[in-house]
Amino acid sequence: MKGKQTILVVDDEAAIRDMVQLSLELAGFDCLQAANAREAMGRILDERPDLVLLDWMMPETSGYELLRRLRREEATAALPVIMLTAKVEEGNRVQGLEGGADDYVAKPFSPRELVARIRALLRRTAAVEEQEPLEFGGLRLDPLAHRVFAEGRALEMGPTEFRLLHFLMSHPERAYSRAQLLDNVWGANVYIDERTVDVHVRRLRKALEPAAPGATDFGEFIQTVRGTGYRFSAHTVRA
Repeated sequence: MKGKQTILVVDDEAAIRDMVQLSLELAGFDCLQAANAREAMGRILDERPDLVLLDWMMPETSGYELLRRLRREEATAALPVIMLTAKVEEGNRVQGLEGGADDYVAKPFSPRELVARIRALLRRTAAVEEQEPLEFGGLRLDPLAHRVFAEGRALEMGPTEFRLLHFLMSHPERAYSRAQLLDNVWGANVYIDERTVDVHVRRLRKALEPAAPGATDFGEFIQTVRGTGYRFSAHTVRA
């Protein structure tokens, strides 16, 4: 049985890595460090951390570029990632989320808030993995394997999109507001703008697009309900 959960801290500033490591160890986590993207990728593949704290601005290969690589590769596509960033403008936050980040924390940050966000993300990830497979109209989600299949074809999507799809598929035909989706997918105590939901819905629909002409567009199963939010429906009638 696995013991402590392991967090990898990726930042080119040693002082920040050491400060974060101390906070995480006091909170009961094991901690690994990496000073750049190349070192981080090696540690991820060799030591399989449970979550990565990834600095956006690093020399040579940026954290954002590393994030996109993690999401492209099957072995790391589901790895939870929180971006550590001094980029606080909305456009930068959206870019990070669209690149596959599960959450972001702006520098300077409170170690207490960082630990709370890590725990919330790890709880959400664990909760999904305990569920039974779901299937509607040729779309199959397997929480244990962390895989989604469209008419037998394996799909690629980030962990947040996976959790969002899992929640919606678990409650078909029911409309949820953005605030309700934030509470159920991101966590009630995580303070993220409601527009974050729209970013991940766009990413989810893109991941569900057909690979060939004539194939089912499962992105249409994620329906916009005007004045409310979103719902999952295997029927094509829209609100």
